[in-house]
Amino acid sequence: MVETQVKFVVVGHHSRFASAAFLAGELGAHLLIDEGDHGANWNHRRAIEWAAEQSYRVVVLEDDALPVQGFTDKVTEWLVRFPDYMLSFYLGTGRPPQYQMQIAERLIVADKTQADYITQQRLIHGVCYSVPPQHIERVLSRWDSSKPADYAVGDAYGGAVVYPCYSLVDHADGEPVERHPDSAPRTERRRAWRLA
Repeated sequence: MVETQVKFVVVGHHSRFASAAFLAGELGAHLLIDEGDHGANWNHRRAIEWAAEQSYRVVVLEDDALPVQGFTDKVTEWLVRFPDYMLSFYLGTGRPPQYQMQIAERLIVADKTQADYITQQRLIHGVCYSVPPQHIERVLSRWDSSKPADYAVGDAYGGAVVYPCYSLVDHADGEPVERHPDSAPRTERRRAWRLA
């Protein structure tokens, strides 16, 4: 087995400092708290900038990510398998609604073919993901500050994203701290489709 060194960074909002600090402590992660309500896009960009300075592959987690048992080892296995791909370790229900039918269909196909992952053309969740180090500079150079954080990361990356069928984190699904441009309430259940 190839030894892949992994570092973690937790992006958090000041109103969730306790949970962000606890998560960072559990993972030995770097912690980036948004003290000034700059928004998720701003804080995720800071995480990618920090990742650019590391010599290891970096996994970004939001403060409301709930890692499964054995998370670090499981993440490392996936990163070894897909060194050139962006990976999302969370595949969620509810949000974004326009992708839910496609996710359901792809999971059914994966089950039939005994595949343990699906791919999407977009990063649709910022809960827990990893950009391959060799693509970080491109992501930063193509960053769009007007997009939601997950789309900003994924669209700047511009390639297929690998999602394990069984997510390695769940989502705490509390009240969103982000103000969304459409101002629509986020009432859908936002939990993982399946958990490892």
